[in-house]
Amino acid sequence: MDTIAGLFSFITTPVSWIIVQFHSLYGAVFGPDSGWAWGLSIVSLVVLIRICLIPLFVKQIKATRGMQALQPKMKAIQERYKNDKQRQSEEMMKLYKETGTNPLSSCLPILAQSPFFFALYHVLANIADGKTIGVLNQQLVDSAREAKIFGAPIAAKFMDSSEKVAALGASLTDVRVVTAVMIVMMSLSQFYTQRQLMQKNVDLSVKTPFMQQQKMLMYIFPVIFAVMGINFPVGVLVYWLTTNVWTMGQQMYVINQNPTPGSKAQDQYLTRLLKHATSHGEVKGRGKKKIVAAIVAKGPDRNDNERKFITALSKHGLAAQADGSVIKSSESTADSDAASGGAAKRQQPKRQTKSQRQTPSKPSPKK
Repeated sequence: MDTIAGLFSFITTPVSWIIVQFHSLYGAVFGPDSGWAWGLSIVSLVVLIRICLIPLFVKQIKATRGMQALQPKMKAIQERYKNDKQRQSEEMMKLYKETGTNPLSSCLPILAQSPFFFALYHVLANIADGKTIGVLNQQLVDSAREAKIFGAPIAAKFMDSSEKVAALGASLTDVRVVTAVMIVMMSLSQFYTQRQLMQKNVDLSVKTPFMQQQKMLMYIFPVIFAVMGINFPVGVLVYWLTTNVWTMGQQMYVINQNPTPGSKAQDQYLTRLLKHATSHGEVKGRGKKKIVAAIVAKGPDRNDNERKFITALSKHGLAAQADGSVIKSSESTADSDAASGGAAKRQQPKRQTKSQRQTPSKPSPKK
């Protein structure tokens, strides 16, 4: 791990500078040697990084949905060229190029966050050893080294010996209880985030190997976090727990506001949108109108959730328009009736009585 962290040493100075700036702010409130001051500095670092990564997160969502939509075509290519791996790879690349999909885009937030994670680990490892790093001078290093979160120093690890923990002014029991609780919370938050994605925000109409892979990751990732967590300093556990909670909240927002087409979340969203439209007689909000417009544009290619939404609107006397708005369906048909239907009705012959139908018509006189 030290070798990997060393590769990201170029960013340790900016990371240490950001931590120091936040520490000066929180230190004025809680005291410069307080664990809250140093702990909240790490939490604030996470929030700052994740805010900067929001554009990448949006790109990740688009890439993931693009990959989900391509799964049936990818499966067909695999079956067609199952005996020719090279041709299979070429066809896959061609498919990515034609659709503008990049499989690596779904990993962008994790890859972009990695340098900061390893830099923070490197900073905390030096603090544990009492060494200066970046803009952290010896006074700040000593302050951070002694700072405790619920009795556990931020530089301590679950696997540290009792002698090393005692050198940091803490007990091994406190360190292991705090780190164990944080590792469990970190793993559970990761599991819940992935479970929420699989249960609510996956297109249930498409059964592909991609869904099975995602289901496996739901169980594998928490185990990986738990195994790796015992070697993380408390400060890194604070970092990783915070970023997991941020990801969970961010995903909940996306699922509620912009769900994957065909998913359970989309059905729930369109149910709420239908209630909104029928109660107000219109669709309010740019985001809502954009989703309605996308459904209208699909036409016959709509999924079951979208067809149910359009049908329900019609039953309530509403019709979705291309611009995302909804109007009363009677208004849309009245104009067409006046323009064409009414004229057609006037041209229909008058209904004859029974006696008129039985009496033969007289032939017209010859000229």
